[in-house]
Amino acid sequence: MSKPDSTKRQPVTGTGRFISGVVEGFYGRPWTMEQRTELFKREQKWGLNTYLYAPKDDYKHRMYWRDLYAAEEAEQLMGLISAAKQHDVEFVYAISPGLDITFSNPKEVAALKRKLDQVKEFGCRSFSLLFDDIETEMCPADKQAFSSFAHAQVAITNEVYKHLGEPEVFLFCPTDYCAVFCTPSVTQSSYLNTVGEKLLPGIDVLWTGPKVVSHKISVESIEEVSSVLKRAPVIWDNIHANDYDPQRLFLGPYKDRPTDLIPKLKGVLTNPNCEFYPNFVAIHTLATWCKAPAEGAPRDVEMGDEEQDPCYSPQKALNLALTDWLEEFMSTDQPGGPCHPRLKKESSEEEPMQTDMGESPYVPGPGENPLYTAEPLTLDDLKLLSDLFYLPYEHGTTARTMLQELDWLKNQSQAAAAETDKVVFIFKYKRRSFFYMLSSYSCFLFFQTAEWCSRAQQFDNMCEAVVQMFNRLSNAPNRSILYDLYNYICDIKSGVGLARAYVKTLGGHSQPSAQLLNDDPEPWGFRGGLSGEFQRMLPGHGNRDLFRHPPMTAVYCIRPYCPEDKPEVERIFREMQKAGEGKTALMAQPPLISDSLSAGEIPPSPLCGLILEDDLGLCGYALALIDAKPAAAKIQRAVSGSVFEEFPSVIALEMLPRVTDPSPAKRMIGQLLSSIRSSGSRGAFCELRQSNRRMLDFYSKLGSFKLVQMDGLPQDILVMATSL
Repeated sequence: MSKPDSTKRQPVTGTGRFISGVVEGFYGRPWTMEQRTELFKREQKWGLNTYLYAPKDDYKHRMYWRDLYAAEEAEQLMGLISAAKQHDVEFVYAISPGLDITFSNPKEVAALKRKLDQVKEFGCRSFSLLFDDIETEMCPADKQAFSSFAHAQVAITNEVYKHLGEPEVFLFCPTDYCAVFCTPSVTQSSYLNTVGEKLLPGIDVLWTGPKVVSHKISVESIEEVSSVLKRAPVIWDNIHANDYDPQRLFLGPYKDRPTDLIPKLKGVLTNPNCEFYPNFVAIHTLATWCKAPAEGAPRDVEMGDEEQDPCYSPQKALNLALTDWLEEFMSTDQPGGPCHPRLKKESSEEEPMQTDMGESPYVPGPGENPLYTAEPLTLDDLKLLSDLFYLPYEHGTTARTMLQELDWLKNQSQAAAAETDKVVFIFKYKRRSFFYMLSSYSCFLFFQTAEWCSRAQQFDNMCEAVVQMFNRLSNAPNRSILYDLYNYICDIKSGVGLARAYVKTLGGHSQPSAQLLNDDPEPWGFRGGLSGEFQRMLPGHGNRDLFRHPPMTAVYCIRPYCPEDKPEVERIFREMQKAGEGKTALMAQPPLISDSLSAGEIPPSPLCGLILEDDLGLCGYALALIDAKPAAAKIQRAVSGSVFEEFPSVIALEMLPRVTDPSPAKRMIGQLLSSIRSSGSRGAFCELRQSNRRMLDFYSKLGSFKLVQMDGLPQDILVMATSL
């Protein structure tokens, strides 16, 4: 594989080769020395040239950065640096002193130099100073010595760089290492401008892009930061990093970075998954991206590719990586345990180890179960695996399809049930037209059921493919890869199993699954542990799920009501009244008990007010009075005491029409009822005008609110209530 043409890739700096490779910079268990050596072999094979040693949980890299390496540790590092050189990989040693260094103390600077001098004696020639993920407040001594945090970091970095003899590769990671951290913007950041002006030109700067984990990195964003830094950055890319979520793994291709970036950068280093072996795809596809043709060179990518990049196709790169990865899955060259005889390649001449030489092989008799034969792993299995564990901001094609199908099956099942209720209603109130309507509906229901059953079967087939993929992965010869994947594939198999059982229940093919509907399920029926409990309780959870239905145009925020919200709540109340009734009709309508609450005449009870906001501002509210009697008295409404005994609390809920998703309102009602229940109230009610079909439909679909009779109600007013 040819190496990149550095003269065409470095128009900004004009010197040095394009840095490409891997940074071991995640939080969690560091890779072993054997795994790192294996990484060097892969980098050499695929045309990558750099490894940045920066594991956060190596104590002497970060927490105890002042401590020198002991003899055994030194021997390991020397062996690692030597192995990198043998495979033409530049070993860059990084140190992170930012947690507790005093920049103005000469002894601290001397300790840093002494540590790096030791690593230099091991044979290392490239270094990096990292100041990421640290507090930005300087200690009093540093405040007296330096005008800013940036000046302090730059001063010590320049001094260390000179002390080491100005190495050809010296990387600096700023504290503001992505656009979202820059205040007020990248171009106006005093921190970044100081770095650009004061940092010596031979030092390269690491940058993660618009965010810590950037969805996309554009040419324009890199040109912007380059103008501030006065040099092309080296991208520290977290697109495949998974240390922030123990349930996610990323096996999708390197993408959403146009190859037009290459001449604008000094290099790209991927900081991938914590697990070593699943990083095959991340590193392989990065290598393919780095080898994209320079301007004017032949190009071999169809313009129909989803990225419309004439030099690089993520899908092609992924297929190449998975094809190569399949060979590694079927190999037993790496440590991880012996291969089962039935899984050995046919071309192998090695005889399996025999332990029961005195017995003949077992042969099942007539009517007995046949011997289990493991099916070999396929390329389609790995494509499915990649789809299920794709990238931080998107699911793979199959995963999206499964989510869409499950959503459709669930909604259409509910719609069919609603249509059945309509037939019953027709039969009850329009007996004469029943047979005509029933025959028309039966025809409709037949075709709907046929489509539902067909799509349910397709969904079941997709679920079965996941199960079979799991089985074949579990029997793959290379156990080292399997063990890195095992927790993830067990989790997805279990999740798919729950969805599969749910769809069968909807279709009436089985009893309700104990895992889904039982009041006392097995522990795998309530997934996520404490973290899952928190997520399900928090307001707005799910607003940022990758699969959204219905499509949401805004991210909603639910917060407590405060007195300053009174004018906006009243505005929404009046606006919705006018929209529903018209000014003339409004004057003739009798007031509701909750009107004084919405109009701000009576404040909500403590902890019984919630506000809904979107990008445009306040768009809804949910308010409650624990004791509704004062509000009823205010409008001179006579209500029997028995009703107030059963339902003493009143609720007012309203949302602007632009809130099309019912989920925020459901969450507000849920939280409000919880607060009302905590106060000791036995129940809550709301009054609705019959013309307000939107809110009548909302409360009806909640399921917990039922129509109740209340004496003395004005015409056109309904009461819906729920017991607590």
